[in-house]
Amino acid sequence: MANCEDVIQFLNTYLKSLQIPDASYNGLQVAGAKQVNRVVFGVSASLELFRRAQKAGADLIVVHHGLLWGQEQPLTGLFRERIAFLLKHNLNLAAYHLPLDKHPVVGHNACLLRSVKAKEVRPFGQYHGVDIGFEGRVPNRPLASIVQQLESYCQTKAQVFAFGPQKIKSLAIVSGGAHSLLPQAIEKKLDLFVTGVVDEPVQEWCREGHLNCIALGHYNSEKPGVLALMQKVAKRFRVATEFIDVKNPI
Repeated sequence: MANCEDVIQFLNTYLKSLQIPDASYNGLQVAGAKQVNRVVFGVSASLELFRRAQKAGADLIVVHHGLLWGQEQPLTGLFRERIAFLLKHNLNLAAYHLPLDKHPVVGHNACLLRSVKAKEVRPFGQYHGVDIGFEGRVPNRPLASIVQQLESYCQTKAQVFAFGPQKIKSLAIVSGGAHSLLPQAIEKKLDLFVTGVVDEPVQEWCREGHLNCIALGHYNSEKPGVLALMQKVAKRFRVATEFIDVKNPI
């Protein structure tokens, strides 16, 4: 058992959540039980996740995509139903958005780069003045090999735009919906850009910029950091932990 306040303080400090500007409200978003026996982790706040977490006996739910996004919102409709469920069952909800994207150890992008054994890792991907991803180097590795490794690691099927070198030496990774940062990879003359989801301009950006792009899905590209953070909490506190996978193909 652990004090919920202690768990949240640890997460806030470890992820430096108060130091990173973000549209998301990072930290405790809904207060519930003061004592925590089980912490459930998930990618995105949803009623389905909440129901499954409550059934699993959770006291605290930690997600990447929370409910509060920097603006007041009336307690109506789906938003009200989600909040009402948490309050009814005395569930705490905490969320960490950009702090989990950019963390050098448990962040999604750091985890994805480690999965392909990248070296010389450094920050990449300016988003509102903050680097939220990472870039690195690999030893002349076939593109198909990297695709296979990332698909296996994220348990997904990737969308691939193969307009760059077939042997990869340099790559950048920014998970989630970061296709707008792809031109930064072109400017740096990288061989490969990895993200979650893409939009219509990406194909021709890749063709004209001689760049490969791998899209792993927004949801699946952002499981790695949640899982790594879960392991960190499990080691730090005497609480049970569980990842609930509300599968999402997007």
